[in-house]
Amino acid sequence: MHLELVVRTEQREQFINITPQLNDLLKKSEVKDGCCTVFVSHTTAAVTVNEDADPDVMGDMLRFLQNMVPLKGDYRHREGNSDAHIKAALLGCSLHLIVKGGSLDLGTWQGVFLAEFDGPRTRTVKLWMD
Repeated sequence: MHLELVVRTEQREQFINITPQLNDLLKKSEVKDGCCTVFVSHTTAAVTVNEDADPDVMGDMLRFLQNMVPLKGDYRHREGNSDAHIKAALLGCSLHLIVKGGSLDLGTWQGVFLAEFDGPRTRTVKLWMD
C-alpha cells in the first residue's frame, strides 16, 4: 500500500514533526501491523527519528548541521544550495519503521521529523507499507 503526505514548509531550514500526520495516514489505511518505509522524494530534504518531547533537541540538531555545513562555502553547485544537499544526504531520505496496532511503534520520546534545508517549499513524504 502506498500513501503520500504533503507538507508545506515555512522556513529555509527547519524540522517538522510529522508523526501525527503519519499515524493519521496509517489509521486511514487500516494497516494494523507490519513495516512502513517513509521516503522523502527531494534532494534537499530528509527524514529522521529523534526526540519530540523537548523542541530544543531539534534546534540543537539544526544549529549543529548549520555549523558543520555552512550556507556559504567552497561549493560549485550553481543553484547556491549545496549546503542543503549535503545536510539532506547526511540525514538520509528514508526510514524503515515498525507499525503496531495501526500506528508507528516509536519509543516514548521519539518522533519522525521532516528536515527542510532549502525552503520554504511543498514536500512530499511517501509511505509504503509491507
